[in-house]
Amino acid sequence: MTTSQKCPCHSGESYAQCCQPVIEGTKAPEQAVELMRARYTAYTQKNVDFIRDTLWPPLQKTLNELEVRDWANETHWLTLDVMDKRNGGENDNEGLVLFKAKFLARGQMFEHKELSLFRKRKGQWYYVEPLPLPNGV
Repeated sequence: MTTSQKCPCHSGESYAQCCQPVIEGTKAPEQAVELMRARYTAYTQKNVDFIRDTLWPPLQKTLNELEVRDWANETHWLTLDVMDKRNGGENDNEGLVLFKAKFLARGQMFEHKELSLFRKRKGQWYYVEPLPLPNGV
């Protein structure tokens, strides 16, 4: 992927202006939604190291990296739509991001909806876990 191409997270920005600095570690995400977008982009790139490193630290040891890598290798991510976000700003310690993403796996199209919980630790945002979806989503 070239830095001038549109970012896979569908923000409308170029990769260089959006997720690349976060994934390469030259810029820390200021908001939870920035980390969510970067994690989506990492899945499109099959970057399991970034996915692991941005998981809430107490959970990193329990991540089955081989399973995540296998799943990433059999999926092709198509679209990301951030539906809602709550908190998760520079001055917050927790944030929620509601999104839906479409992907192909084993020749079929799927839609994944998730309400993601993010937490900040020592100034760094991390993905914690999915929460139950709100009614009507």
